[in-house]
Amino acid sequence: QVHVVESGGGLVQAGGSLRLSCSASGSTFSTYHMGWYRQAPGKQRELVATITSVGYTNYADSVKGRFTISRDNAKNTVYLQMNSLKAEDTAVYYCSTYISISEIYWGQGTQVTVSS
Repeated sequence: QVHVVESGGGLVQAGGSLRLSCSASGSTFSTYHMGWYRQAPGKQRELVATITSVGYTNYADSVKGRFTISRDNAKNTVYLQMNSLKAEDTAVYYCSTYISISEIYWGQGTQVTVSS
């Protein structure tokens, strides 16, 4: 069992920035593939960004050039730096930990609200 905890959400004006953090338990964090997803009210959860165990990254088109995912294996933490935030970025942001097809863990989510 892996315990995943997100933090860093909040209220920010459009054009502002936030940095989300996600910590995951376990002594083999460096082998985990990590991801950020978000779910806006009335919408399905969608991928925001992922980072593999070796650092390859992938982004949704809607956030490319504005968001950056990174990881610090020494701290068992993955980050999502969000710049130039827009009202449409408002959502609950979830962190996922992918170990295998049968071992995917999620955090409880952190609310990001962007006021226009």
